[in-house]
Amino acid sequence: MTTNSPAPQFFPAGFVPTEEQTRIQTSRSRTSLVIANAGAAKTTTLALRIGEALTRGLPPEDILALTFTDEARQVLQTRLVDVGIAYNTARRINVLTVEDYAQRVLAKVEDGKPEPPPSTREQQSYALFALENVAANNPQYADLLDIRTHNTAVSQFLDNLLKLKATMRIAPDDGADALFIAESAGVTITDYLWAVEYEKQRVDVFGYVDARGFFDATYDLARLLRSASDPREVLAPYKLVLVDELHDINEASFCIIEALLNVDVTYFVGVGDKDQVIYSHLGADESFLQTRIRASFPDCANFPLTMTYRHGPHLAYAMEAFKNKPVDSNLPLRTEIHEATYADTPGDCGAQVVKAILQWKQARKPLDQCCVLLRDAHQSIEIENALMTAGVQYRTLTMKSYLLREEILFLRGMLAIALDDFHHVAAPATREAIVGALTTFAEVPLTPKELQEAQTTLAKEPSALKHFFTGQIQRVGSPAARARISDAVEQLRALSTDSPAYLALEAVRDQMDMEKLAKRLYVHPYEASVVTRSVNGFIASAKASGKTLREFSEWIGAAEAFVGARPGKNTVQMDCIVNVKGKEFEHVILPFMDADAFPDPLRKAGEEENLFYVAATRTKSRLTLVSTEDAARRSAFIARMLLAATQKRADTALRRNMAAPVKAVGHRDLKVAYANRDVVKALGAQWDKTRKVWYVPSGVDLEAFREWLAE
Repeated sequence: MTTNSPAPQFFPAGFVPTEEQTRIQTSRSRTSLVIANAGAAKTTTLALRIGEALTRGLPPEDILALTFTDEARQVLQTRLVDVGIAYNTARRINVLTVEDYAQRVLAKVEDGKPEPPPSTREQQSYALFALENVAANNPQYADLLDIRTHNTAVSQFLDNLLKLKATMRIAPDDGADALFIAESAGVTITDYLWAVEYEKQRVDVFGYVDARGFFDATYDLARLLRSASDPREVLAPYKLVLVDELHDINEASFCIIEALLNVDVTYFVGVGDKDQVIYSHLGADESFLQTRIRASFPDCANFPLTMTYRHGPHLAYAMEAFKNKPVDSNLPLRTEIHEATYADTPGDCGAQVVKAILQWKQARKPLDQCCVLLRDAHQSIEIENALMTAGVQYRTLTMKSYLLREEILFLRGMLAIALDDFHHVAAPATREAIVGALTTFAEVPLTPKELQEAQTTLAKEPSALKHFFTGQIQRVGSPAARARISDAVEQLRALSTDSPAYLALEAVRDQMDMEKLAKRLYVHPYEASVVTRSVNGFIASAKASGKTLREFSEWIGAAEAFVGARPGKNTVQMDCIVNVKGKEFEHVILPFMDADAFPDPLRKAGEEENLFYVAATRTKSRLTLVSTEDAARRSAFIARMLLAATQKRADTALRRNMAAPVKAVGHRDLKVAYANRDVVKALGAQWDKTRKVWYVPSGVDLEAFREWLAE
């Protein structure tokens, strides 16, 4: 294995690569694995490696760069131009998601083109059609099956189907031990057998593919490669293959990449951060970075990217302590780490979050660069209410506002039925969603077509809600659920509209036994616990508001309008941590940093640590940690950052960084008209064929080139 590197031939525009980056850029190793920190310019380093290959004569078409998300693909495509690769050259490089690459390969080896499901609703119908075969084809498991057709059950199945495909766990062979596979994969036997029937329906015994939805191309190509005697029969060779964000890799993706590297690939460069493995539910596992790649390719050379370019030394050293790994920063930037505490009184955590946001605003900082990151979605209830009360406009990114989550929509629907008032729900889309939530929690067995018809009717005519209650919920719902929901509605109707809203909501919660109902609807204990906490949080907010039943119903409509307002420049952002990997913000606020909330006791400790690492490293200028004023109940993650112990070292590093001279770019680019190309060439200028510019090499006197110097 050769690890020594020659001098670089590609010089990026506007900056000087670090020694770590240069070693990766010029590595002669056939297989290079880069272990990077958060914000360590992983994508830029891959772009440098591509630039080096182009400068040394490799045609752009011989390069394949893979990512796991379309957002990451776009970033890499942009970064190629940012480092100076000519736009027309960058466009010729194959920059694809693994899914798009798989689709491209399969299109060349398959006769027909499978149709993608046009919508989530269509995929749900496709899944329900497969469910009809589960009991009939698996009589030996009849006593273990739990067949449910409501939206939540189908949604959970589709999530588990994705997990089973990502981990390559589906074994359609009748002799396979279904119980063992289901248990080891962490899914129910019903969902596993459902997945088998789904795949039998999607791909027939002759290999004809009827439909191909999200991730199916990756899964289908991985299966094809596992059955192929030689991957060369399926895959075209590339001279350089690069993969970004390797911490998102799963078994199916690894199968494809492993096969690619056995098809006459001259060089491979993969980059990832084992501490950003947070998608275990999609099959991601740190073992790929730690052992699997090295086991498959013993000549693999390892390279670090320790320097972060997102935040300054104070946060870098805090993360070094937290993760017990080398992290540094050369940025002349003080990334502030603020600690705020809240009292054990309702709403005080939200109040502290608002205070932190207003302090940021008073410092003339942009609110749209301030993001509140949550461990769990239910935590947004207190935060959203506090922001609305303070008149601070906000928008949720990937997650939904709590007002639009299924369990809250159900409670809103129950209030609307009891008050015979669906008109305060102004948005037709929200009315449709409430009907769906009522159907789910009342366990009404409607077909997708019947549900769609009901939703369409009620979206147009809200007064028809009472007919939906009497004609559907009370008529065809499960007997037990029907009785509970009818009793709950009767209790609500018996209350005066001047009664406290929280008492009405408590009556619904208790009558429906929503904790038990959540455990029945949501298979995984963690998901059920989030629903229960969300319901309790909603009731607590109603109690804190002091509003009557009628007032609260009207307030919800106004609150939804506030949340749905067009986001402006002064709009705070909010999301769950799991959704923001790859993003960055000037100011990140992490509320509820408490021992029983983060880490979540129902989740794996290692992945909880990674979630906090991802959350904290999204910030550039300021990190605000909001925890209980009871020190004994604060999250252990805060203490592990060793903020006091690393303060002096970080201060010293910051002074060093601020005093350090800006590293001058060795070469100088020229702006040369075509007619003068021979003149500057005769004076000693050189042509960069990758960046398509003339430049003066390092060490050459610039005086003769002054009229052509670029700004």
